[in-house]
Formats: sequence, C-alpha cells, structure tokens
Amino acid sequence: MKIYEVGGAVRDELLGIPVKDRDYVVVGATPDEMIQLGFRPVGRDFPVFLHPETHEEHALARTERKTARGYHGFEFYSAPDVTLEQDLGRRDLTINAIARDEHGTLIDPYNGTEDLSAGILRHVGPAFAEDPVRILRVARFAARFGFDIAPETLELMRAMVESGEADALVPERVWQELARGLMEARPSRMFEVLQECGALEKVAPEIAALFENAADGQAALDALDAAAETGAPLEVRFAALARALDPYAVDAFAERLKLPAAVRDLALLAARHGNTIQDARELEPESVLELLNAADAWRRPDRFEELLKASGASDRAAMRLRRAREAAAAVDAGAIAKARGQTQDIKERVNAARLDAIRAEGAK
Repeated sequence: MKIYEVGGAVRDELLGIPVKDRDYVVVGATPDEMIQLGFRPVGRDFPVFLHPETHEEHALARTERKTARGYHGFEFYSAPDVTLEQDLGRRDLTINAIARDEHGTLIDPYNGTEDLSAGILRHVGPAFAEDPVRILRVARFAARFGFDIAPETLELMRAMVESGEADALVPERVWQELARGLMEARPSRMFEVLQECGALEKVAPEIAALFENAADGQAALDALDAAAETGAPLEVRFAALARALDPYAVDAFAERLKLPAAVRDLALLAARHGNTIQDARELEPESVLELLNAADAWRRPDRFEELLKASGASDRAAMRLRRAREAAAAVDAGAIAKARGQTQDIKERVNAARLDAIRAEGAK
C-alpha cells in the first residue's frame, strides 16, 4: 500500500498559495484493509476514508466509466490493481493531476508542472468531455489563477456544449460553481470563458443576454470586478453584476438556480434601484424616501449598506443616502402612532415625518 498527496494541495503549494485542505490517494489497498488501519469510511459513490488522527480524506485509487449523461452518470472501479497514473488520468486538468509521494517526490505523468509554469489550463485527456461540470470548473480556475485556456481544451468545451452534454447540468451544481467563481480574484473571467465556449447561454441565459451589446456586457463585468476588488461578500458581488439585468430576469435566474434568499433579494434590489442610487445626489427628498422605503432601509440597514456597495454609488451619493436614512430613522414612529386627534393613518404620518427629516438634513 502506498499513499500519495494529490490534487489542489500539490498544485497550490507549487504556486506558493496557502493550502487549506489536503487529499490523498491510496494505491494497493482494499476497503477492509483501510478499516483495519483505523480509517473511517465516508464515501457513498466510491471508497473514501478519513484518517484516524488528521481526519484528512484518503480515497482508494479508482477509474471511472461514463454510463449516462450528466454529473452522476459514472460507474467507478476501485481495486488494488488500479495504478496512480490511472487515477490521475481521470482528473480534469493537468495542473490537478500532480501527485507527491511520502518523500516529497512529484509524480507528474501529464506534465502539469509545465502547464503551471506556463499559466495554462489544459485537459488531461478525452474523458474530460464526459463531465459537463468541468466546463464550469475550468471557467472558475481561469477566474482564480488568471491562466489561459489551451486552444484544444477550449475547443473541447465548445464541442461539449454543441453536443448537448452541458444540458445535463443540474441547477444546484451550476450555482455552486458560479458562487465559488464569483468569490475568485477576477470573477469576470469566469463569465468571459463561459461566453467564449457557448456555455453561458445554457447555464445563465439572462447574463448571456448582456453580451448582445458588448458595451453593456463589459460594464456589468467591470462592476463585478470592482466589487471583488473591495473584498465584497457573495451577495454584493452577484448584485453588482445583476444590477444590469431586468428585475424579471433576476427573478427567473434566481428561481431556476434556486439562489439563496439573501442573494436573490439583494440582486433584485440592485436591479430595481441601482441606477437611482447612482444618481442619488440629484434626487428630490420624496424620491429618497421612496427609495429608502423600497429597500426597507429602516429594518435592514446592513442590507442597505450592501445595496449601496453593489450599486457602485459614488462616495458623495452614498453619503447623502446614509445621512438621509439616519435622519429619517431617528423619527419616533412609536410616538407618532400614539398621537391622538390625527386624521391621517399612522403610515402616512410616519412617512411625512421622515420626509421632513430628510429635507432638514438636505438643507444643512
């Protein structure tokens, strides 16, 4: 039995990137032998075990065979006779198919270290085309590392889209990969790659529609990257992109991909009010109050701050809205509700008092 460190940990160490998780491949062992050594089985589709002390994942070397379309359409074979090279050969990219033995020696049958040095994302072999999720992963890695995609890999990705293989992608997995890509250093690159290979129309037609006008598409991607440069959270990054969309398109996207409520809600607010926020310096007090009400800025001040960031508001525009919100929020709605002898309903009176506060703040 031999144990090798594999995948992302080896790749990231070679790039000088801090490693979070380490994965291992075990060659020449059976499940019973792993259990006897104290490893705890956790794999459902194929044998994966947790180390008894470090709890790091150790998978038995395996091969796989395509049996149906989609991410789950595989049959796995794991046995002591499966070699390390065979196991590495089923991986997506050469940079992810590098192993290291217990002595620190690299095993690199597919020249992944050369592609790392050259900054190239290249598929290991033709089996790449059997898993449509790999299209999303390549786009995500492009956003993370800024690497170029090998021409033959990009051509294969296009062929996968044209053959309908990408149609088998399930919504939950699409959003999982997109969400991870949105959190990379240059998330716009992910969407550029998906557009280039034709997959964006399949997984996110609403966003693909932005590219019908090159200027609109580029502006949306620039807004996304600007949010990423500030270290913004996922909700803000997606909302920065979604503010260029029609609210109905955001709703359709959110429904199809089952977006988390916080992501969907902020994106809808950005799509509806992003342009208004950018012009906040020119807004009349009545329009400012309408915006604050629509954004529920009284009960959700933190989300309102996220909306300002996602909308790309200038410092002066954002400051005006913050001061207006603070002044209006100071209105004692409880006292107004208890006041007697009023002909207006409570909501109207509170709105009137908040509007007066916004006007007073603007006159300072």
